[in-house]
Amino acid sequence: MNSVIPIRAAATGCNDVPALQAVIRERGQREVFCGLTGIIWLHRKIQDAFFLVVGSRTCAHLVQSAAGVMIFAEPRFATAIIDERDLAGLADVNTELDRVVTRLLERRPEIKLLFLVGSCPSEVIKLDLSRAAQRLSQSFSSNVRVLNYSGSGIETTFTQGEDACLAALVPSLPSLQAATDTEAPALLVVGTLADVVEDQFMRLFKQLGIGPVRFFPPRNAGDLPSVGAHTRFLLAQPFLADTARALEARGAQRLAAPFPLGAEGTTAWLQAAATAFGVSAAQFEQAVDPGRQRAISALARLRSQLAGKRIFFFPDSQLEIPIARFLSRELGMVLVEVGTPYLHRQHLAEELALLPDGTVLSEGQHVENQLDRCRAAKPDITVCGLGLANPLEAEGMTTKWAIELVFTPIHGYDQAADLAELFARPLVRRLKLVA
Repeated sequence: MNSVIPIRAAATGCNDVPALQAVIRERGQREVFCGLTGIIWLHRKIQDAFFLVVGSRTCAHLVQSAAGVMIFAEPRFATAIIDERDLAGLADVNTELDRVVTRLLERRPEIKLLFLVGSCPSEVIKLDLSRAAQRLSQSFSSNVRVLNYSGSGIETTFTQGEDACLAALVPSLPSLQAATDTEAPALLVVGTLADVVEDQFMRLFKQLGIGPVRFFPPRNAGDLPSVGAHTRFLLAQPFLADTARALEARGAQRLAAPFPLGAEGTTAWLQAAATAFGVSAAQFEQAVDPGRQRAISALARLRSQLAGKRIFFFPDSQLEIPIARFLSRELGMVLVEVGTPYLHRQHLAEELALLPDGTVLSEGQHVENQLDRCRAAKPDITVCGLGLANPLEAEGMTTKWAIELVFTPIHGYDQAADLAELFARPLVRRLKLVA
């Protein structure tokens, strides 16, 4: 039987939040992508990095299919395939890996940062990629830095690939040396964002008079941000628990805030930075009000399509709780159940405080149990992984692919309507099909 754990949402500001949410802890069969999927957005972000998956042909097919790369393209990722000779011990795996890496770097001299990405096969045969990365870093120290992280799906969900990657990169960040204890802090925005979203946020921070502001990961490996006791950081993604822990170990301080999804979430996220940096209320309103009003206006036309619609979230990306808050509060949707792979109570405290009273939350996954609850509830739309979407559509349910929420720019004021449309479009399509 699944255990139900009540949690009390954290208080925000002067408002006490007495509501209790029931949390269903699920432990059973899972249906998720593995962490290798994170390479798809990471390789686009860090423009001089390369991601070498050490895995099987299945791993190669997964990454290639997820990326949708054309045959003549030359992306910044590849797979060093573990074959039968490696598994049988007929070849020295480390020697083979060194050969592949040497050939890769000779062919692609523009690479400045190389990630060796572990997979289920490499973990099963106990290939020590950490030592391999250290060995290769020494061999190519003047030209390229070699790091490693695990993208295995044995124990993780697909967004945790980014968390593992950034956590592996934190020790390489330069130390931020402050001249005095009274020197103004620096702001670090943590989490991969589309370049257009990053530029929008940078303009807002400049209007707020906040700076210096850096983004992690950066667009180039040579532009790593410094970090230290004078660093304040905002999480842009809710699935970066290990990265946040690594930054805090370097002395950085996290600014507690909801995530920048929708007009409300973006405003609260920016307000957390403004408060930490002493921005006046008048300056804050002047800077954020134009974008906030654009978002509110754009969402108004979509609210009529979504208000009152019932939505069920299967656990998948760890974006579920912030998105549920956005859909409920700004678009009037009814939350039947909000599932998430992991519920980080500290990082999501501000989000939990904004959920409607009595929201049913589930942590972890037991696919069969969740399918039973979803079928019984008959929601208007279900958010789930690709493996569940087609069967549920065949049963007459309307679905939204959870992975699309990660691949699409959805953060900030100017993307609020784009995020809402991701849920409106399937409902409109269903209406047209049944008409």
